[in-house]
Amino acid sequence: MLFYSIEGIQASRHTGEVEGEHRWSLPGVRCPLCKSAWSTGAVAYPSVNLTNHPEREKLQEPRLEEDFAEFERLRESVRPLIPGTVLHPGTDFGPFVGTAQGTFGPLVVPSPWVLMMQRGALEQLQAEGLQGLKGCSMDVRFRQKKNPPQLVELELLPLGLLHEDCIPPDQRAPCPRCGRLAFSLPVNPLLQATSLPKDTDLFRLGNFATVIVATQRFVETVRRLWPEEQLEVRELPMR
Repeated sequence: MLFYSIEGIQASRHTGEVEGEHRWSLPGVRCPLCKSAWSTGAVAYPSVNLTNHPEREKLQEPRLEEDFAEFERLRESVRPLIPGTVLHPGTDFGPFVGTAQGTFGPLVVPSPWVLMMQRGALEQLQAEGLQGLKGCSMDVRFRQKKNPPQLVELELLPLGLLHEDCIPPDQRAPCPRCGRLAFSLPVNPLLQATSLPKDTDLFRLGNFATVIVATQRFVETVRRLWPEEQLEVRELPMR
């Protein structure tokens, strides 16, 4: 099985644009150990509903939290909703909220780390037997009032990893306090074969969350169903 990073839709005939953000998010943080001020800006759990969460008001506005202990408290308050998951500063929750205009194809890539689809397209891919595709409803207002498309956001879990051989030796370990990894995306990314999931065809990298990874099965199915979309991908070798 081959794996690819999704780069976008090349020369799409569709004009669709989506703008907005998720309803809630952990704040960014300034780490007292590595001194970095940062936020992931990529990982989102749109299926996690914080409507009744006691700290929801503190999670509504993206911000930088200078008090690291307060960040840790907020992080632990949402951890029971996503057990076993690493929660970095800036992790988003809840539906994508915003506006949209134009025409949309089956797949929508508003940024390299976000993937949306028309609901019918998601159902087609699921009917084809693709695994682990979870579409979440969006709270998006369309400028066109007549027959607006039904868009869903894919919840992409951080499952696979870049292999340490493509990461500078002095940058492989995360900050022990805040978890930040300081390296840039390698020119020649290499996947750690043992980290790759066997039961999902679409995910993001756990140690470089802006990279969306698709299986060969996903890419081939999309290109067969919608050849006009010209899905842009890059093969990622494994070791």
